[in-house]
Amino acid sequence: MKPWIWILLVVAVVGFFIVGIYNNLVGIDQAVKQSWAQVENQLQRRYDLIPNLVESVKGYAKHEKELFENVTKARSAWAGASSQSDKVSAANQMEGALARLMVVVENYPQLQAAANFRALQDELAGTENRIAVERMRYNEAVQYYNTVARKIPTVFFVKMFGFDLEKMFFKAAEQAKEAPKVKF
Repeated sequence: MKPWIWILLVVAVVGFFIVGIYNNLVGIDQAVKQSWAQVENQLQRRYDLIPNLVESVKGYAKHEKELFENVTKARSAWAGASSQSDKVSAANQMEGALARLMVVVENYPQLQAAANFRALQDELAGTENRIAVERMRYNEAVQYYNTVARKIPTVFFVKMFGFDLEKMFFKAAEQAKEAPKVKF
């Protein structure tokens, strides 16, 4: 066999190998993006529920103006967030505001007894569960991406193809790391 045929064959095999690495990275990167889109979808669901929840509470707790302003600011922060890290920060801010809102609700038994408020509260609890599931799926996709991107030989091609060497995990808010204090 002629030497140029061997050279052409080696170049073709190396080319297919590199294309395979690239296609694998594209697929995994898209899975991470899709997982993040599902997190955003559930966060948006939460933010759509919040005005109804706040309006329900407002009638009973008119003097809690600062709390309502904080919830509104947190919701606005989410709406104005453009980067993924800004959205994570806004989501954490909203979780804190909602926790404070639920503390206020505990002071109004007649509000807790209202059927429409209970329905909204159940809807919000379901949404929080969906958010937790989607965050878990996102973190699993990120873990897989990060593992593949750091393995040899892929690690040599990641930057060359314009991919991130490491994706960001969705981490819990700082206040969530401490157990709440329960008083009787």
